[in-house]
Amino acid sequence: MLSIRGLRQTFNPGTVNEVRALQGVDLALADGQFVIVLGMNGSGKSTLLNAVAGTFLPDHGKIEIAGHDVTRWPEHKRARLVGRVFQNPLGGTAPNMSIAENFAMAARRGRARGLTWALSRDLMDDLRARVSTLRMGLEGRLDNAIGSLSGGQRQALTLLMATWLRPSLLLLDEHTAALDPKSADQVITLSDEIIRREKLTTLMVTHSMQQAVSLGDRIIMMHRGRVLHDIQGAEKKRLRAEDLLDRFDEVRRREQLDEPAAALLQELYV
Repeated sequence: MLSIRGLRQTFNPGTVNEVRALQGVDLALADGQFVIVLGMNGSGKSTLLNAVAGTFLPDHGKIEIAGHDVTRWPEHKRARLVGRVFQNPLGGTAPNMSIAENFAMAARRGRARGLTWALSRDLMDDLRARVSTLRMGLEGRLDNAIGSLSGGQRQALTLLMATWLRPSLLLLDEHTAALDPKSADQVITLSDEIIRREKLTTLMVTHSMQQAVSLGDRIIMMHRGRVLHDIQGAEKKRLRAEDLLDRFDEVRRREQLDEPAAALLQELYV
């Protein structure tokens, strides 16, 4: 369903602010696979999602989604294949428009824009039924501006909008990080339910070790723009949050050892 080969991206090349965000990433996801992406700040995990979504066109490499080579496709063209939920609950929606109007736009994602308004009776009936599955009582508030809702309510609706047309690929970019713990748990539960029910191929970025071990079929751990660990199968099933923390600590220790060695080499050869 998703194939990434030799993906490279450098920002501000040749300057003091040069960042090698992706350094030859290879990754393949089977249809229906739910993959968690972990990494420290600057590891490249959000850059990877941006590359797949088409936020920028990569320097090198190839990206295929559902058999389509989308490497040079702009973001709006990929929208018919990709659903995405951002970290900020204010993102991905029109706050001054009603819940129903936002869903009407989501129902036309990736299609040509016309002048015909899409709030038909059938759509409204379908919308009430689907919103009721969120168990938030929002099915009776479809005329409310979506910007008037709480962060958790809005993020739950955004998740539903992103999966309305059953995308070939769902991207979740730390979509609970800005929520309070209770709302975050609620949205994570809904995410898992929707992904499993619809059998959605999913890449989910998170900082939560507990989410990583309790969700998904596979964990990708990134570091300095590369895939450092790929954990799946029986290893993933027996993994604990403490095991992931140990792996991050190992990376930190290795880098602390490498820095003095690099400094010594510089003194010897410069």
